[in-house]
Amino acid sequence: MERAMRKYWPLFVLPTMIAFTIGFIVPFVYGIWLSFCKFTTVTDFKFVGLQNYTKIFVVNGEVDTTFLHSLWYTTLFTVVTVLIINVIAFVIAMLLTKGIKGTNLFRTAFFLPNLIGGIVLSYIWLMIFNSFLARYSKTIVSTQWYAFWGLVLVVCWQQIGYMMIIYIAGIQNIPGDIIEAAKIDGASGWQMLRYVTIPMLMPTITICSFLTLTNGFKLFDQNLALTGGNPGKLSELLALNIYDTMYGTTGWQGVGQAKAVIFFILVAFISVAQNKLTTGKEVEQ
Repeated sequence: MERAMRKYWPLFVLPTMIAFTIGFIVPFVYGIWLSFCKFTTVTDFKFVGLQNYTKIFVVNGEVDTTFLHSLWYTTLFTVVTVLIINVIAFVIAMLLTKGIKGTNLFRTAFFLPNLIGGIVLSYIWLMIFNSFLARYSKTIVSTQWYAFWGLVLVVCWQQIGYMMIIYIAGIQNIPGDIIEAAKIDGASGWQMLRYVTIPMLMPTITICSFLTLTNGFKLFDQNLALTGGNPGKLSELLALNIYDTMYGTTGWQGVGQAKAVIFFILVAFISVAQNKLTTGKEVEQ
């Protein structure tokens, strides 16, 4: 049986490779080509070279800072949410693995927000935010920083429960004999956390940090529903900025596609760097 599997494995892999090629590789390569073209549909295009990439930063001879603003705004948003989500999710996971009463109920309660769609969740929070801020004659889009912290709260509230489940699984997989040996050696709670729990959880930390990092950079639904990029596109994250360029400005589809290519390169680079960093720490431990 094993020999047969080795001999005929290409037949099993072929359907998946065909689907992957049709569904991902071909559209991806074609999308890169379209970033160098002016087009209205994918079959009606004209090659314009680097013109689309130039228009990202310069429009009619004037510097356009919209994309750069979305870039640093998204970066700040991602850094803040990655830290908050992972720290709180880890703390909750530690507490819920201590055998306290009602553990299953708490796990369910924390995980439930993740089951609500991003757009629906954002509209619910939009009503809550605006109802509260109305007392001060403000709305969630009164300033870019109201919008920023509103987005942070919504995303953290939605994702903490999911990351908590992953951390709980990682904590429960720590070998009990290692913990017992540390206790016998007289390790304090802080020493247990620093020298046993965190090193043993590095694979889990890698997964959670990767997920929250990519989710932060790719966030779209919540941004669209909660702020719509207002006020004056100051709360636009990168995904929404690309969407507005593609579908909000006639004849700028090529520019939007060029932004999407830059966006892909940026997220891919950061994801690989983050994976290398956390994997390196795991090996050191």
